[in-house]
Parts: sequence; C-alpha cells; structure tokens
Amino acid sequence: MRRLFASTGLIPILLFSLLGFLAMGYHPGAEDDGVYLTAVKAGLNPALYPHDGEFFRVQMRASVFDNWMAAFVRATGIPLVWSELLWQAISIVGIVWACWSIVCRLFDDAPARWSGIAMLGAMLTLPVAGTALYIADQYLHPRNPATALILLAVARILAGRRWQAAPLLLVAVLLHPLMGAFGVSFCCVLMLVLAEPMHRKFRTWRSRSAGSQTGVAYRAAMLVPFGWLFARPSPAWVNAMETRHWFRLYSWTWYEWLGVIGPLVLFFVVASAARRRGQTTLARFAIAVLIYGVLQQAFAMIVLAPRRWIVFSTLEPMRYLQLVYVFMALIGGAYLGQFVLKTRAWRWALFLIVAYGAMFGVQRHLFAASDDLELPGRAPANPWLQAFAWIRANTPQDAYFALDPRYQDATGEDYHSFRALAERSALADAIKDTSVLSKAPELVPVWKAQVDAQQGWNRFGPADFARLKREFGVDWILVRNPQSTALPCPWHNAELAVCRIP
Repeated sequence: MRRLFASTGLIPILLFSLLGFLAMGYHPGAEDDGVYLTAVKAGLNPALYPHDGEFFRVQMRASVFDNWMAAFVRATGIPLVWSELLWQAISIVGIVWACWSIVCRLFDDAPARWSGIAMLGAMLTLPVAGTALYIADQYLHPRNPATALILLAVARILAGRRWQAAPLLLVAVLLHPLMGAFGVSFCCVLMLVLAEPMHRKFRTWRSRSAGSQTGVAYRAAMLVPFGWLFARPSPAWVNAMETRHWFRLYSWTWYEWLGVIGPLVLFFVVASAARRRGQTTLARFAIAVLIYGVLQQAFAMIVLAPRRWIVFSTLEPMRYLQLVYVFMALIGGAYLGQFVLKTRAWRWALFLIVAYGAMFGVQRHLFAASDDLELPGRAPANPWLQAFAWIRANTPQDAYFALDPRYQDATGEDYHSFRALAERSALADAIKDTSVLSKAPELVPVWKAQVDAQQGWNRFGPADFARLKREFGVDWILVRNPQSTALPCPWHNAELAVCRIP
C-alpha cells in the first residue's frame, strides 16, 4: 500500500475518475439535459423543433455551450452521442485532476491526498443542500466542464500562477455564466486571503466587502444581458416559480438549512485547527471558503427575503454552495485518509465499498427503470426511452406531439426529456419547462395556454385530441397502452402507444 501511494498522481486521478463515473451513472437527456441536449441537436439540424424552439433557445442565449458542442461535432465528425460521452468523461477527469492539484497544495501526506479525491469521486452526485444541484450531473451539463475549469483556476492560484486562472475562468463564464460568476467570486476572495498575513484576514474581508469585487460587482455585470430582471413579473410567472422550491430560501426545511450552515462551521473549525498545526496554506484556504460562503449567504438572504424582489430569485444565489461542497468533500476526505485510513489496506477497502457502493445505490434508486450507464448503441430497457427511440426514427421531423404534461413524474420515466431524446416538438410540460420560464418570463402566456389545454390528460378522448390539433396544430400523441383513443397507433409496447391524430 505504501508503494502504491508513492506512485505518480496519474493513477489516483484515473482510478477515482473511473470509479466516480461508474457510481454516478450516465443518463443523457435526463433532467436539465432536456434543454442543453435539445439546443445542441437544434444547432446541428435546424429542421428540428419547428414548433417549440423557444422553450430551449431562450435559456441558451447567455451561454456558448450549445454552439460550442455543435461546432465540435461538425469539426471532428464524432457523432453527438459519442461527443457528449467524451466531454462528460473529460469533465469528470478534469474535476478530479484539479482537485488532486488542490489537495496536493493543502496536504503533504499521500494517504490524505488519495483519500481526498477518493471522497470527491464518490460524492460527485452528493445533493447540495436545497439547491436541486449535485456536485456534478449524470449527463453533460455545461456546469460540469465549467466546474472543472473553475477548480483548475483555483489550483493555479494556489500554485502562485494567478494570471493562468484568468482564461480558465473566462471560458467557465462563457459555458455557464452563473457558475462561472461564482468561480470568479471565490477566486477573488482566495487571492485576497493568500496575499495577506493570517492575522489580517478578517480585517481585510471587512474593509473590502463593501467594494464590488467579491460580493456584488460580478453580479451587476451579469444583469446586463438580462433586462427581464427589471420587468414587473406577472401573476402567472410568480405561480410558476412557486413550483421551484430552491428559489424560496425561507421555506427550506431545517435539514436544508443544516446543509447551508454546517459546511461553513466545518471550514471555521478546519481553519482554526490548521492554523494551530502550522498548516498555513490549508488554514488560509479554509478561511477563503468561509469568507466566500458568508458573503454569498448574506447576499442570498437579502435578495431572497422581500416578496417584491422575487424576480431576483432566478439568479439562484444559493447555488454558490456547489463549490463549498466540492471543497468540503475534498478536505473531509483528506482528513479521513490522514487520521483514519492511513496506509491500512482493509480500511481503504471498506471505505471504498461503503462510499462508492452507497452512492451507486442511491443513483440506481433514482434511475430505477433505466440502465446505470445509458451508453450509445445500447438498446434501452426503459419503455419510455423505447418510445422516444421509435418516434425519433419513424415520425416526420416536423411532427408536433402532445403527451401528459407531467410525464416526467410518471413511474419508470426517470425524468428523461421527450424533446432531447425523441427529437420532436411537443406542447409545454408542467415540470421542466418551468425552469425555462425562470429565465424567460415572456414565454409564460404560451406555456400557460398549452399546459392549461392539457389539464385532465388521463381522461382525454378523441374529441380532446382533436381540440389540441385545432388549437395548436398537434398531430401526434404519446399515451398509455392499452389506450382507448380510437386513433391509429402505428407503435406500442407494454406501457405506451404512439398514435396519430387524423
């Protein structure tokens, strides 16, 4: 075991990247990928989504992710399904590599370094308090490569090469403006903390927090392309946002608040303990995380408190916690290796089985009806994905579908996106499309009209489907099987049927 710890960093980086990927699973087209993957496909084939393109294009107006991915596919000739998998793998390796670089600056012991990234790899799908985030997503979300770039920037700052952090942060902002802005904020705090003697840290924070560079200025820069933030929200928009629990900070449960306060307390303890042991870099890093967290938390509590400022909830200020959780997993794991695991092989075996096994089990529960790795070329076992695959291959590109507006909540659907995987237009849904509304209030009338028109979906008959065709131009439906629509249905499996509205 000692000989293994003495090996190059390449081994732990690749090992825990692979284990982390296997534990978290891979589910393209799930959850938020309903926006991102759909936008990339529309960029590659403009003939797709002629009826509902606004439900994903408006959310992408501040990011270059979709255009960048489409350009990569065109330039390399690598099919999109493989390109997404490739960049997901690169993102995971990038996150682990960056964390290895960080932990090597904070800890001298090899067991601590290995255990730090081992814990980080296991915790990639750790829920981040009440933010509806994981440390990393199970599909290629632009947050994944942005996180890798932010962490690499942090590593460069710790290495004393601050200017190398600037281009990394710039690309992170272009890929995911919100997470990139959080990365800029943390890196500013970290540079200020590293530049001052320990006894002046908190005085420096107090004197500079009134300025713009660590708490507010970067947010002001973000406001420029988002003029809708200053528009008066409509009652329908407010009602739609009420479904997004993570926007309503003051309605969070006690354990979600514990997930906010607990990490900040832990970093205070880490800073104090590291300072007593003479671990200067670790102490300063922990103080930087603490200052960053306190500043961001204060900003979030101020902005999210008044009802009249509800529109600013869509900036999602509590998502600053994602970086805090990355560092908590990394440093917590390092302490575990330093004081508990050490070089004992049986302790390491038990730790890896429990940590990775537990997280794998959680993901299997979340995606119970789907393969743990939904790899390209693999026939789906999920009946919903089977339906999406048939639709993609056998219906016209301009087909316009209607399906249960709450279909992603259905047992066995596992939150996969119809648009992303069937590659066809569909009427607005009542679940994921509300996330688009948070950044595009102008879509509320369209969204509300379509969702209202689909109320009572489970009781719909031929006359109801004919009405949808008259009002919106819908010509196909996806319904439960056996179905009593009396419509021609060219495909079905045990659970679903694809039917055409004459």
